[in-house]
Amino acid sequence: MGLASAMRFLQEGARVVIADYNADTGRAAIDSAEQAGFGGVVSFYRADVAVESDIEGMLHSAVSEFGALDIVFNNAGVGGAFGPLTEITTSDWDYTFDVLAKGVFLGTKHAARIMRARGEGGCIINTASIAALSGDGGALVYSAAKAAVLSLTQSSAVELAGDRIRVNAICPGCIVTPMSTGADEEKTRTLFATSQPWPDYGRGEHIAGAAVFLASDDAEFVTGEALTVDGGLTAAGPEFSKKFPAIAGRTSSVSGISKGTTGSDNEVRRREGGERR
Repeated sequence: MGLASAMRFLQEGARVVIADYNADTGRAAIDSAEQAGFGGVVSFYRADVAVESDIEGMLHSAVSEFGALDIVFNNAGVGGAFGPLTEITTSDWDYTFDVLAKGVFLGTKHAARIMRARGEGGCIINTASIAALSGDGGALVYSAAKAAVLSLTQSSAVELAGDRIRVNAICPGCIVTPMSTGADEEKTRTLFATSQPWPDYGRGEHIAGAAVFLASDDAEFVTGEALTVDGGLTAAGPEFSKKFPAIAGRTSSVSGISKGTTGSDNEVRRREGGERR
């Protein structure tokens, strides 16, 4: 979703700083952009979104390289903690919230400082999830963190409205990405395509289109909103624990932490005989 959005913003004429914890995927994104003819208007900044100094450096690099900061898309994500509630560790909870919630807080905080000082308004977009919209839309800790993103989005929109800084969220549904597919992309595509009323799986380009709309003048009067992009899944009722038992993980014999495409190792813990190992 991040790469598709970066490419779409470049196509719309924006100058873009791509940030990623994983330097390899970050450099690959820059290579893709340059091969598409966007050399000179895109750069990469390695950042851990849970580290405040990294967020400050990322945003100030955009100002120093390209002269201004008009739009920030807080999109970094990991799968985070999974497994039954009684088996989730405090450290896995903290890691999940650090990336998914604190990262959005820090991105919003420092974007607002720069935009407010400039005095020309701006646009902040946060990636939430349909997992935030119900009690059965995703893994428990992931869902809680994404609900925090929605609350932060609304509160920030109210506080920053006087500065003409708009803050909105996107709630993706079943989007096929490297983080969601794992080793079997074709199986995931088939599963996602049959999981909601719309007869196709979600793609990163669908989220990119929503982000460009929210950043555009067409959304001038839109702030504090959550734009759901899910092919009708929420309207039909997610029931993730039935459709995706391995993702929801609530009756699973395993628990652990998924660190997505960060390059860091995932961890899986199995229970035998009802005991945690």
